[in-house]
Amino acid sequence: MRVTKKLLLGSVIATAALVMSACAPQPSAAPEGGVDEGPAEVRVGVITSETGPLAGYGQQYLDAFTAGLDYATDGTGEIDGIRIVIENRDDAGDPDTAVTAAKQLIGEGVNILMGSASSGVSLAVAEQAAQNKVLFISGPAAADAITGVNEYTFRSGRQSAQDVATAGTFLDDIDGKKIVVFAQNSAFGQGNVAAVEAILGAKGATVEPVLVAEDVTEFTPFAQQVLSAQPDLVFVAWAGATSGAMWQAMSQQGVLDAIPVVTGLGDKATFGAYGVASEQINFLNHYFGAAPDNEVNDAMVAALEEAGTEPDLFSPDGFNAAIMLVQAVKEGKGDVDAMVAALEGFTFEGPKGTNTVRAEDHALLQDMYQVKLVASGDAFTPELVATVPAEDVAP
Repeated sequence: MRVTKKLLLGSVIATAALVMSACAPQPSAAPEGGVDEGPAEVRVGVITSETGPLAGYGQQYLDAFTAGLDYATDGTGEIDGIRIVIENRDDAGDPDTAVTAAKQLIGEGVNILMGSASSGVSLAVAEQAAQNKVLFISGPAAADAITGVNEYTFRSGRQSAQDVATAGTFLDDIDGKKIVVFAQNSAFGQGNVAAVEAILGAKGATVEPVLVAEDVTEFTPFAQQVLSAQPDLVFVAWAGATSGAMWQAMSQQGVLDAIPVVTGLGDKATFGAYGVASEQINFLNHYFGAAPDNEVNDAMVAALEEAGTEPDLFSPDGFNAAIMLVQAVKEGKGDVDAMVAALEGFTFEGPKGTNTVRAEDHALLQDMYQVKLVASGDAFTPELVATVPAEDVAP
């Protein structure tokens, strides 16, 4: 595994005169006159969705995490003589369940936590990490609020800001352009409007929301509203059972013929959800198996296939998490402050290529993708249109 360390802006300063929580583990002291070679083992709590609405995402993460740990430790499960012991907990997509699991693990001496697929869960666990001064590497959860939430929290996946910035790359020049955000009038939809205004609006775009109540089932008037706005780009943020009817209305009203329409391409289970609109939509994408071309991705895909599964949207997040974990243990040997310092500025090769942990806020800088869906018999297959460099979509 090829890794490099750069951009380290300084060691993490230990907070003086504060008493550690009674349940928080204490690092072992170096032997007198010698060098601390670290503990015999480091225990790691992985908290993610094994059941509940995000169980599929959780499984993608877990499968790839297992493959990544095998890859990063050369199949030994240890690094520099330190055995890495994994303890899984199911959060069921519920923050309270996750907090209970986190407290239990910390009370048992675990000082590294990882996961989850849910943004609400990750934010709750991040709070526990800060309170108990343990390392937390968040997984597929995309909420921008996770980035920079505290000094102990990192992320192994992308965030919503990188999705929105990727949408903007479908325009040659954003300045002076008009972007319609077509979304449900929900926290999810409103959050996407805010993100587009903050990111693309800051680059000179005029942003106009078209928000639809969640109980609406007839989308023709809203498709006409989008068309009459005459935007340069439509950014669609939609979820749920009405997706098919919404896309049908957008197609029938000629929106897809008249205006570039961009939305996010999800996991494999969603590839058939766009119906007749599939080949007319421009997709931003975090990952699909054939997008990257590098040895690390090849290794992950081969390991997953050998285990009887396939790479999917959140596979890189699990694989990256394992690489980051091994780096933290190798350099920090279980000492939390040292592990935090080891990850700040850490650059490594993951399935998507080069990733860098931005030292000042722990964002994970990474490439993103422009993708199209192509009919393949009765199904649709993603094809890479362009790789968007990490620096162009940095949050």
